Amino acid sequence: MIEELRIQGIGVIDEARLEFAPGLNVITGETGAGKTMILSGLELLRGARAETGQLRDAGAGAEVDAVVTVDDAHRLVVAQAVDELAVPVDDDALIIRRTVAPQGRSRAHVAGRPVPLSALSDVWKHLLAVHGQADQARLREAAWQREVVDRFGGKAVSDKCHAYELAWSELQDLRRELLELKNSAEERARSAALLRLGIAEIDDVAPEIGEDELLDAEAAVLAHAGALRDAALTVRSELSGAGDDIDPNAALTRLAQARASLESVGDVDERLAVLAKRVAALTNEVVDIDAELSDYLRSLDADPQRQAWVEERRGRLSALRKSFGVTLEEVLRWREDSAAQVAAVDNSAERIEQLSRRDNELSSQVEQLALTLSAERSRVARELVVAVEQELQALAMPDARVLIDVACDVTSLKAHGADTITVSLVPHPGASPRPIGKGASGGELSRLALAFEVAMAGESPVPTMVFDEVDAGIGGAVAVEVGRRLARLASRVQVIVVTHLPQVAAFADRHLVVTKGTDGSVTSATVRETEGDERVKELVRMLSGLEESTTGAAHARELLALAATEHDNPGISSDRQTSDGAPRAARTRPSRAR
Repeated sequence: MIEELRIQGIGVIDEARLEFAPGLNVITGETGAGKTMILSGLELLRGARAETGQLRDAGAGAEVDAVVTVDDAHRLVVAQAVDELAVPVDDDALIIRRTVAPQGRSRAHVAGRPVPLSALSDVWKHLLAVHGQADQARLREAAWQREVVDRFGGKAVSDKCHAYELAWSELQDLRRELLELKNSAEERARSAALLRLGIAEIDDVAPEIGEDELLDAEAAVLAHAGALRDAALTVRSELSGAGDDIDPNAALTRLAQARASLESVGDVDERLAVLAKRVAALTNEVVDIDAELSDYLRSLDADPQRQAWVEERRGRLSALRKSFGVTLEEVLRWREDSAAQVAAVDNSAERIEQLSRRDNELSSQVEQLALTLSAERSRVARELVVAVEQELQALAMPDARVLIDVACDVTSLKAHGADTITVSLVPHPGASPRPIGKGASGGELSRLALAFEVAMAGESPVPTMVFDEVDAGIGGAVAVEVGRRLARLASRVQVIVVTHLPQVAAFADRHLVVTKGTDGSVTSATVRETEGDERVKELVRMLSGLEESTTGAAHARELLALAATEHDNPGISSDRQTSDGAPRAARTRPSRAR
């Protein structure tokens, strides 16, 4: 609920601080005193556009703050909205602020953290509902008329709504996939044909990773085979001689002679024996080199056919790299990915058939859930009619009848079900039913809005409701009943009411009065809480305009006594039964001292 509201620089309000109580809070004051500026402040907090005409001083700007506490029933949804803003919440309390700079720029803060202006409405929609003359347009909306039935149905309806919404969402996802598959089938087939050509080209070459590097090396050898052979022959002749005979001038002959010379004197000097061994090792190494050169010469292939094949193979591999990847690894990876895509296309027909079967199954399931939900809404609608008509009887519409038509059409399923819900009003016997959006007057809409809210008080989606002159155009005994019903509504949620009627103000748990004064040059409004004799005086002003009227004071005290009786014995006329037939328990509150 809203614990405190501070307004600075809006309309005639220089600075005002309002402390609200649980239950019914009433704001009164003379016409033009600035009551609507309080609602303007709330609207700014909810993210409404700031108009320079709202500001008391366009050069000074404005600021609105609210301290809000959240009860257990609404903590989860509010916490989710706040968590999305990454805002910490201490002790289940929120401080929400909106500032309007002199240039018209606005800033918003939640719990001291700056947030986008759009975030204010996201948070406040879980905290506050406003019912004013302009807001009565909601009653005419088909969405609102469906919403009131669903709210009134409580968990019985919400569970069926949730089951339907899950199945509906699954069906929509399935149909999107099915439509995409069908629409893209021809294009996917063309793509698959091109992919198959690429796969066939790669398979025809059948490349192996690293093959291109080996072929490049072989091509270089083949291209220089003559020069390589001459070099190998020259080196071999230097090592061992030409042909099969050992050349006496070759390196091996000379090394053998050197070794023999060292060995002949090695027994005289051990150092020469060591050198002889080293020459022997060197001789063995040269022999090995000579043998390898012989093998190299025998393996050296200068076959023109082999060279032509190598060049042709290198060209085919190069063509693959140009078309499908920089390296053969990328070429083979492209083939693997393309084969998977072709397989997916080949399986798409089977997938389409599978999805079509599931579509039929889900469609039947969704239709059945829609029928179940519609039946529950129809049952709840009948209960709601009884509860609302009960309230209208006490609101000077004793002969009015409310009709709630739940028309189910499973051929036109929507996210909320198959139902079109229409609320109609028969204002008096003999009149034809007329949709409340096309025939109800402003006064009737005000009373209808109040009747519906009182009837649904147990299922309120928000902890605070604001009514701006919902009692406009009524008076007398009807005004008393409006006050009584607002008090009953306030036994379940916090209610803030701007009113001109003393019959309504008398039922308040907290009565705030807006007064306007001037110092001769500047006019400003102040807000104060009234109690005791001061409250009686305000009610007398509202009753007769004569603040010192003895008769008015007696009437005011009579109204306060009546309201006190209501608080002590809250007979909730809108009690109804639960879906299992048990009566719903009325939520009561202790009477508040006046």
